[in-house]
Amino acid sequence: MKKLSFLLMFSLLLFTACKKDHVDATNTKTLQSSINDMASSLSTIKQIKFNEALYILKTFGVEADGDINELKALGQLINGKKVPEIMSMADQVAQQNGIEWASTAPPSLGEMNIFGDEKAKESDPNDIKANSLSLTTRPTGDDGTGATAIQVIPRLVDNTGNPIAFTGAALETTLEVFSNGSKIYTSKNLMQDNNFRGFNLKFSSIQASKVVDNKIDITVSVKTTQKTFKMSRIGLDVNPNALKVPAPPKVDSTTVIQDPTMVDPNIPVSPSSTDPNATPATPAAATPKQPAADPKTAVNKFLNNVGSQNLKAAFDSSNNPSWGSYESFSNPNSGFGAVKSLNIKNISTGASNANSASVNATYDVTDKNGKTTSLKVTFGLKNVNGDWKISSYKITP
Repeated sequence: MKKLSFLLMFSLLLFTACKKDHVDATNTKTLQSSINDMASSLSTIKQIKFNEALYILKTFGVEADGDINELKALGQLINGKKVPEIMSMADQVAQQNGIEWASTAPPSLGEMNIFGDEKAKESDPNDIKANSLSLTTRPTGDDGTGATAIQVIPRLVDNTGNPIAFTGAALETTLEVFSNGSKIYTSKNLMQDNNFRGFNLKFSSIQASKVVDNKIDITVSVKTTQKTFKMSRIGLDVNPNALKVPAPPKVDSTTVIQDPTMVDPNIPVSPSSTDPNATPATPAAATPKQPAADPKTAVNKFLNNVGSQNLKAAFDSSNNPSWGSYESFSNPNSGFGAVKSLNIKNISTGASNANSASVNATYDVTDKNGKTTSLKVTFGLKNVNGDWKISSYKITP
């Protein structure tokens, strides 16, 4: 009998020792098993807060589409973490997203289950009976050029259009922003009652290059236990001056890189000897093919191609290591892809010989956001098989 009791105690100790105190995200099964082990060691109230924390991290702490992908991303985020670390991470995510939740506050989100059990319970606070979703939008903020944001406020309403009264819910609410049919922005929050403050959609969070005709469409969805409600607003105006703009194209600020064989035209060249008794000179290397065009013609063609966004032709007419690959050259944020149009004012040839030349150009460049900048640039060119190629680029103050 004593031996049997000892074996039972030993088995219980072994079972307890095998329970995990940290997340094991090797796969979905080990993730769920380790989370269950961690929760079982907590009091009932702390178990509820732990589940709320996991829900906050899964919903707002990771970027993924679909429950399965969100769960995988959550596993990667919290792998190896213990309960206190997970609670702290959830506090940070809630604060960053403006969610009224704290790990030290009483339970507030109902019964959360990140593994997808969404069946309505007898007292499920997320089982809201509503008829549809209403949506109110209004411009907010003004920096002197117009509104800087749009306030988007959703409300669950009954069949007469009146707001439904409820509290203590945790309804996942998603804002999606589109322009010309393409999704350009997404944000999430929790609707805990029908006094939900909604979303403050700042124009500065939207890339200007993704907005067509200064118009956006928005769709808001609210997920209850039984149904997901959606409502859209089409053709909302945005303030183009408040949109997020790319950094200006990166250009060389160093001196023009001259070809070693560049000759200053102001320095006279010694005439060759005409003495018939002179010792014949050692034959020079073959003279490179003389470029047929004026170097400023090459620069003019380059600028016209940039202005018309024929960037492949512009890149092919250059041989400038500092511009890197075509992808770097045409980058819409840090390269010539940010240029919308270009107006040439003046082009003149500076120093020039058969191998290299420099050309000065003055022009106005307008970026994709409508901002125009006047530039004075010195282009260095070199002769490549009879064609002038741009080899350096310097903006002159």
